[in-house]
Amino acid sequence: MRNSTPGFTSPISRMRTGVLLLTSAALLTACGDQPLDFDLRGLGGGFSTAEAATGPLASRPRPDDRGVISYPNYQVAIARRGDTLADVAKRVGVDAASLARFNGIAPDVPLRKDEVIALSGRVAEPSPATGAAASGPIQPVDINALAGGAIDRAPETPGVQTAALPPANTATAPRQTGQEPVRHKVERGETAYTVARLYSVPVKALAEWNGLGADFKVREGQFLLIPVAKQNPPARKPALDEATAPGAGSPTPTPPSAAKPLPNDDTAKPVAKAEEPTEPVADVGKTTKPAKAAKMVTPVKGSIIRAYAKGRNEGINIKAAAGAPVKAADSGTVAAITKSAEGVPIVVVRHAGNLLTVYANVADVSVSKGDTVGRGQQIAKLRSGDDAYVHFEVRQGFDSVDPAPFLN
Repeated sequence: MRNSTPGFTSPISRMRTGVLLLTSAALLTACGDQPLDFDLRGLGGGFSTAEAATGPLASRPRPDDRGVISYPNYQVAIARRGDTLADVAKRVGVDAASLARFNGIAPDVPLRKDEVIALSGRVAEPSPATGAAASGPIQPVDINALAGGAIDRAPETPGVQTAALPPANTATAPRQTGQEPVRHKVERGETAYTVARLYSVPVKALAEWNGLGADFKVREGQFLLIPVAKQNPPARKPALDEATAPGAGSPTPTPPSAAKPLPNDDTAKPVAKAEEPTEPVADVGKTTKPAKAAKMVTPVKGSIIRAYAKGRNEGINIKAAAGAPVKAADSGTVAAITKSAEGVPIVVVRHAGNLLTVYANVADVSVSKGDTVGRGQQIAKLRSGDDAYVHFEVRQGFDSVDPAPFLN
């Protein structure tokens, strides 16, 4: 796992996005020979590439003359037409080799106009002196607090108060305000579509924010800014003359009537005491605990190198020796066998109780779609080299759940 800035770079498992689509045999049939578009919603009854935006999105902030956009936890530079990484490094005053390593791209590679380049360290904050409209970094603002403060500071005497504006001064320049977006680092096998669906934003907005080409192509190690929602103004409270009149808009409750007697109160009646048994009851020993449900077996014997984290890692990564057997966690039916964008096999097994288990990043699959497998039966092997781990998921329906409670 590779992190850049703690708390704001969103690391995603290499195989996670591939797994999301590939749990559906019906979806695989629908895809045919077309490129795979990772989307779990196809399991619900049809292949869908509908965008998942939930609200209007803000435009990307305007960079300063250097191309720098600054946030509290990271900074990025925006490339100009004809730029290389070396040009960006020179303009913002950083080492080109370090910037190239951080972004996974050579210093002399041409960049697209408006492409986002992540800065590994902080440079001077944007200000009117660097061509910014306000001083940085961009920070969130509490509109309601500002409005309340303005009311508190308002003069109590009627009339219009006027004052001369102060001269422009970089030391007193207003602060830049806005919401800090998530900075996502592209993992192997991810596409612009998978990232857009991961954060429920339109792929077009993702492309506009990050200067992607018409093919929406992204590269491994590239940093993407996730578009943020527009900030709505605070809701206006109704004036006194607009307030709802008392009693209007809601029914008036019927008052209790003295003419109708209240029901009898049976709560005061004593409860009959159970009679003591006349004969001794046989001693059956201590109360037994209910039997535990049979748990799943761990797919491979190894160490967990990445734990489950809802929304970030939908399963666990278990590392072991290359070529180690990967076993079915429980008995069931092989629902799908497919491959990631890299051609790495993924196996999905369906179990009783609406459960699915997913085994990604494996090799030498020894079962076929539709096969019945037993608990602990070998279904594949671990890959060789540094990729000798299995990404294992447990899904309740379409939702991922923590595999830990299910495993022995």
